[in-house]
Amino acid sequence: MKKCSYGSWIGTGIFPAGLPGSSLHGQLSRMLMLFAVLCTICTGRLCLGEVGAETKSRPWPSQPNIVYIVSDELGYYELSCMGHPHFQTPNIDRLAAEGIRFTQALAGSSLCAPTRCCLMTGKHSGHTSVRTNGGGTPLRADEPTIASVLKQVGYATGGFGKWGCGGRGSTGVPERHGFDIFFGYYDQVHAHSYYPPYLIRNSEEVPLPGNHGLSKGTTYSHYLIVEEAKKFIRENKDRPFFCYLPVTPPHGIHDIPETDPAWALYKDKPWSLDARKYAAMVNMVDRHVGEIRDLLRELGLEQKTIIFFSGDNGGHEYFRDADHPRGFHAPNVDPRTGQQFRGGKGNLYEGGLRVPMIVCWPGQIKPGRVSDLLWYFPDVLPTLAELAGATPPADIDGISIVPELLGEDVVGRKQHQHDFLYWELSGQIAVRKGNWKAIRPGMGKPWELYDLAQDISETHNLAGEHPEILKQLIALAEEAHEPAVEGDFFAPQLNEKDRRAKFGDAVPPEKVNVAMVNRLPQEGTIPRKFYTILFCSSESKSNDRLARYAIDGDPRTWWHTQFQPKLKHPPHELVIDLGKEFTVSGIRYLARQDQSWNGTFKECEIAVSKNPDFSEATVTRVEFSKTKEAQERNITPTRGRYVRIRILSEINGGPWASAAEIGIVGEE
Repeated sequence: MKKCSYGSWIGTGIFPAGLPGSSLHGQLSRMLMLFAVLCTICTGRLCLGEVGAETKSRPWPSQPNIVYIVSDELGYYELSCMGHPHFQTPNIDRLAAEGIRFTQALAGSSLCAPTRCCLMTGKHSGHTSVRTNGGGTPLRADEPTIASVLKQVGYATGGFGKWGCGGRGSTGVPERHGFDIFFGYYDQVHAHSYYPPYLIRNSEEVPLPGNHGLSKGTTYSHYLIVEEAKKFIRENKDRPFFCYLPVTPPHGIHDIPETDPAWALYKDKPWSLDARKYAAMVNMVDRHVGEIRDLLRELGLEQKTIIFFSGDNGGHEYFRDADHPRGFHAPNVDPRTGQQFRGGKGNLYEGGLRVPMIVCWPGQIKPGRVSDLLWYFPDVLPTLAELAGATPPADIDGISIVPELLGEDVVGRKQHQHDFLYWELSGQIAVRKGNWKAIRPGMGKPWELYDLAQDISETHNLAGEHPEILKQLIALAEEAHEPAVEGDFFAPQLNEKDRRAKFGDAVPPEKVNVAMVNRLPQEGTIPRKFYTILFCSSESKSNDRLARYAIDGDPRTWWHTQFQPKLKHPPHELVIDLGKEFTVSGIRYLARQDQSWNGTFKECEIAVSKNPDFSEATVTRVEFSKTKEAQERNITPTRGRYVRIRILSEINGGPWASAAEIGIVGEE
């Protein structure tokens, strides 16, 4: 029992000897007891409540160790337990035999960075800050993650492998989001090479002797990453820990040392060199899964540790040829039946989203189970929070699957089901409700509808047959989306250096182009979730340069005025509805982030009004410079709901206007 103050001991009914309740001492005791209770209630420190919180029994051991292993790009069928003849994965197979394997576990997205953001934050990709896959896009400074949630209840937190949620020099680095230590790669381009000149530990460079980038070197990075994870487990064996292992194999340049035991299994196969290396890398990951389990047994932690193993997104169809149209290893084709998932990495069909998912906890999860529960990466955070006795953030999209893992009879409640699941990626949108899945495969493309219970391969588009169902799913998609608000870079040159480190000195610097797109700083701006485009004078629909791209949060998309079939001349106008009145004090502008300067703003008029007709508007004239970096121009603070940007000229004297991003500076 937790030791409390004297008054609190009285409040529990435990009195010192010689103070019977019927005596004067007893009356005094009761008065002291009442006073103590009132004081502790008022100060929020009632020890009975604290003791109850600490000793409340759970149907599982409190604060288990958590090991979460992610194999980058590993396909759903690329395990020997799935019947695949090319792969030998005995340790992962054993993990499944001793735990639970999920058939309908889905990634948060179908590319590296956005799927990791969903995993870490418990949000789907309509609410996350990281929705693109380039340039080390960062989490916002204030975003909770699995690590920060677990850290609040006493967990040691370590990450080892590929981060992908914020490059160095940004608000998204892992040590700012709950990790005591993160060792590996922060940027996904850096992670393509297993022989970079350095890795990163808590934003500091760790040199790798003998490495020259690409495939040239003597120090294999993956070995170091696994050893650091083992070291973390040993050092924290006497306290609860969260060990996150988003390992890079088999993704990136397909490299494995010739001395690795896995290479001996595949070096003589009658396959292409890369196909052999890929299979060997999968076997290498399997061996390291076995080593992690052996270490837990050695330390007496096997019964105290729950292990998750998954891929990060759908499989990539590598090494395709005429005889292997779905890739040599066919990661999205059932090797036993030939049944196929459509698509793969990079799109939102099932092939891009289905991932292997296995969970094992000896003594707690019944062995040998196969579950059809429909769940996805946003569910990981609330699941781990419940297991650890932590409180998840209130604004997440995930649900806990603890009842499915441990048993509804054990946990004492039924497994909650999602009302719907949602994804978006570079103009693609998918929403699933039960077995119905609607997908818009690209910007401007028509919606499709599939019944996955009857058509897992998504070949029979039922949009015309069930328009009401499609309408409902589209409405859910619209409800699920809000504009992305990314974090910020304060030293982007560090992330650019890490991206160049992939090449090391193996490629001359002048031939390496890893420049990131710039981003519009969000601090001080009115949140984009309130913005809508009320009016635009023109937009280039023929090449998908629409006005709404100026406020969509993605610097890789941009608005451009119409130039065919008829050229629209300046002045050009955009009117942004802020949704309600704010005090507007400035505008931020980001020019298009490609090699062209066409349409880059020069002279502009900024008008702010409470009325959409701008009959009583305050107008300020500003001028922008020729730069790809974000620019801010101040105006006299003005109360209003509508902001009109009138572009009078562009930087090179042309007739166009274009904008990658526009932000409105202000406050309520």
